[in-house]
Amino acid sequence: MPDPTAAPPPALRLHRVAKSFGAVTAVSDVSLTLHPGRVHALAGENGAGKSTLVRMLAGVHRPDRGTLELDGHPTVLRDPAAARAAGIAVIHQEPTLFPDLSIAENLYLSRQPTGRLGRIDRRALRAATTAQLARLGVTLDPDRPARGLSIADQQLVEIARALSLDARIFVMDEPTAALSGTEAARLAAVVRGLCDRGAAVLFISHRFEEIFGLAHDITVLRDGRHVSTDPADRLTPDTVVRRMVGRDVGALYPKTPTTPGDTVLEVTGLTRHGAFHDISFSVRRGEILALAGLVGAGRSEVVRAVFGVDRYDAGTVTVAGRPLPAGSPAAAMAAGLALVPEDRRQQGLVLQLSVERNTALTRLRRLARHGLLTTRRERADALHWTERLRVRHGGTHTPAGTLSGGNQQKIVLAKWLATEPAVLILDEPTRGIDIGTKAEVHRMMSELAARGLAIVMVSSELPEVLGMADRILVLHEGRATATLPGPGATAETVMAAATGHPGGAA
Repeated sequence: MPDPTAAPPPALRLHRVAKSFGAVTAVSDVSLTLHPGRVHALAGENGAGKSTLVRMLAGVHRPDRGTLELDGHPTVLRDPAAARAAGIAVIHQEPTLFPDLSIAENLYLSRQPTGRLGRIDRRALRAATTAQLARLGVTLDPDRPARGLSIADQQLVEIARALSLDARIFVMDEPTAALSGTEAARLAAVVRGLCDRGAAVLFISHRFEEIFGLAHDITVLRDGRHVSTDPADRLTPDTVVRRMVGRDVGALYPKTPTTPGDTVLEVTGLTRHGAFHDISFSVRRGEILALAGLVGAGRSEVVRAVFGVDRYDAGTVTVAGRPLPAGSPAAAMAAGLALVPEDRRQQGLVLQLSVERNTALTRLRRLARHGLLTTRRERADALHWTERLRVRHGGTHTPAGTLSGGNQQKIVLAKWLATEPAVLILDEPTRGIDIGTKAEVHRMMSELAARGLAIVMVSSELPEVLGMADRILVLHEGRATATLPGPGATAETVMAAATGHPGGAA
């Protein structure tokens, strides 16, 4: 007879699972236990095996070895449909809603309530959608198309859809990577609400403030292997970092003091109607200028206009004293500008092409001889840059899309550093990459500035802005509200200017 005082079985348990792809071992001997009403954080560098575990739980991959248990019973998730039927919901960083369907249609896709003659009961559909969203404390118009929703709202719709399917295990794979601070806080409240209802949550994030603010337990992976599982209140961020990387990372913001040289880039009165107005700034050799502000402040739009990706209506851009034509990335490159874009997968890489071809894309003509680009020359160039930036890959012939996020970012950096720019523009350079790679990128930025490179950095991470910038230009709703010296700036002064109140904090 079952003991009524016995603790309930875990909602989900992975026991010594392993998965290989050809000769590459992605996960080896990993165990993980999720309990109802608890958030379990999964930490590890890019390439540690987190994504493979997520795909196992989603029914995309089946483990080569090991077992998966649900409520104490061995289970095989043969496909994603089986995972959903078992009550497992995966919330990805990039939502998968159908953009041209309404919120209600996405939420109840293929399950719409019907009335007479089998027609969809629109009134019942709207009511059911409103009720599911209300469970999350969210108010959205059920008839609104998904296309116009923010990523944060799309994720909430996906969570509501999972609740409507009676999901009880939520796997959240970096859900806040593209969210603002306010949106991330709202999602955190939703996660706590799910736990209060008895759901088990596996939460993956590179943001330690989120991990320690939400998680009851933390599991660390390194190189596809289980390192540790502990209650969160027994750990510190430094302990987790050491376990993730197997060493002390050192200073996360290793900014070397420099003496800036001559002005290289000068922007005066830059304006694009509806996006930004009268933006002026300059950057000197050896200097890191950070553009700070809230989501929607116009920072990315400004640097895209400076590089010529987008046109502007008024203002001037000069490089080394020479005017730069508007709307011409080719002219910007010829003048010594380089832009590492915000979205590396869509704008920075051709994912289907090899590492070596992506590395060469900015210099095909320079690498060619008599108009022909040889594989040997291209490969040698790629090996030089991947070794210099310590890119982990399975060979330079490997498609860039198979690399981890941090290694993809290094390839984008290599592609542009190889052009020997005078001004390097970095738009969210460490978004979605692990703590070890983040420290490497910061160290690289500091070294480049020390060699005389002028750097413009757009970042939504306030510690990164404060830790790396010599000067900070703060934008609010498309206008510059303050220029602050990096060493003397505080979180309060930056946020005051970012919210349109530059005098609000001293």
